[in-house]
Amino acid sequence: MSLLGIDIGTTGCKAVVFSENGTIDSLAYREYDIQRPKPRQAELDAASVWGLILEVIQEAVQQSGGTSIQGISATSMGENMVPVSEDRHILGPSILNVDHRGEEFIPSLEQHIPNIRLHEINGNVWGNQYSLPKLMWIRQYQPELYERTYKFLHWASFATFMLGSEPCIDYSLANRSLLFDINREGWSDPLLELSGIDRDKLPRPVPSGTAVGQLGRQQAEYLGLKPGIPLVSGAHDQCANALGCGVVKDHMAMYGMGTFPTIAPVFTVTPDRDVLIRNGLNIEHHAVPGKFVSFLFHMGGSTVKWYRDNLARDVAESARSAGTSAYPMLYEQMPEHPAPVLVLPRFAPMGPPDYEDDPFGSILGMSIETGRGSILKGLIEGNTLALQLLVEQLPKAGIDIREFRAVGGGSRNDRALQIAVDILGKPFTRSPITEAGALGAALLAGIGAGIYRDAEDAAQAISHGDGEFFEPDQRRHRHYQEVFGIYKETRNLLKPISQKWNDLRKTLEQQ
Repeated sequence: MSLLGIDIGTTGCKAVVFSENGTIDSLAYREYDIQRPKPRQAELDAASVWGLILEVIQEAVQQSGGTSIQGISATSMGENMVPVSEDRHILGPSILNVDHRGEEFIPSLEQHIPNIRLHEINGNVWGNQYSLPKLMWIRQYQPELYERTYKFLHWASFATFMLGSEPCIDYSLANRSLLFDINREGWSDPLLELSGIDRDKLPRPVPSGTAVGQLGRQQAEYLGLKPGIPLVSGAHDQCANALGCGVVKDHMAMYGMGTFPTIAPVFTVTPDRDVLIRNGLNIEHHAVPGKFVSFLFHMGGSTVKWYRDNLARDVAESARSAGTSAYPMLYEQMPEHPAPVLVLPRFAPMGPPDYEDDPFGSILGMSIETGRGSILKGLIEGNTLALQLLVEQLPKAGIDIREFRAVGGGSRNDRALQIAVDILGKPFTRSPITEAGALGAALLAGIGAGIYRDAEDAAQAISHGDGEFFEPDQRRHRHYQEVFGIYKETRNLLKPISQKWNDLRKTLEQQ
């Protein structure tokens, strides 16, 4: 008996077949690029990505035999949606959360529903990274596409819909639209009315782990599977990551080290909203019923890929020719001591506390003696320093993290993980689960297929083994505390300069 988990990310997708105790039977992965049709725009070619998703499913099924798969579910990045027709045709690209389209609507939205009221309804504060501004932009500037669209679907619900399910969405992904009422667990009447988005353009919200249909005959034949396999609602990728690595109880937090470095603490009691709002922090349904999470995140993890492709192309090409990953070789080039450069990882739009939209990445302390390994280490340090801004605020909100579990590609390297441990000054357990997001989706598939009773039963059924334990080096932690002080000071000093620079850049682009 096995389960298929599909993990759809911003720059890559994978399909993994797991046994019911969490052992990987097969895995397939494809990478893709973000399209940038105009300055300040970012989207995915939805048709091309869907083709790659089908490829990874086919490959994983072929490797495993596919005959024992009892359930299928998907997890995906949040916010980004795909317009589809009722007969399952893709009608346009998927505008990404880092795209600036729709930002003109935010001031008016906030004027009518202030952040405190939005947070009470939806658990978020206004920001252009969510689905709502993109939907409003499509309705205003691409009215024909808006009218032709049957449903706008987040990627996980899109995947199951294309495989044959009803158009449904789990609560965690629905939350990323800014149109979801977390208390009523349905679409919000006030937010729909304010935005002008039609309710019938959105899928039906359901809890994670709900059976929403069966694999269609045509899709099954194409993929080499039997028709009728249960299709199950998944979860926002960070929630699936947390479930996959066993972060299901209060006082636990996941640290996902990927394209979007993310810390996700779990809690039951609603934290202090004033503190959350001041710091731009959200409340979202976990994949575990009755539990909620908040996300401390940014897109700084993409800087490591940028470094690989631009500053270490020779290593990347050598690794590609050898059929291996370039990252272990690149990490070996990092110095043992903390980096001699200070990096503010605003190379792409950032998350809380300020949700800075315009890139203004900065590397300070460069000299002609700076090696590229020092730059890489500075990038990795900067990713955790940016999250530390929020970690230090959590106790004020009543969120007490006692246990970190690290997952994601960056966590597989001892040196990269130790940097985070030393900066935060708390012990980490590295989850032995290498594909926590896909596993979380597979566990939800098992719940919907009746293999597990619920999320906690599913997490207990997985053989997590003894994860590796990492203790902070107190000497380096003290050093990083000093670095963090300078990081905050530098960040504040550069804010007005970044605004002037980006205003000038926009003016020059328009000339």
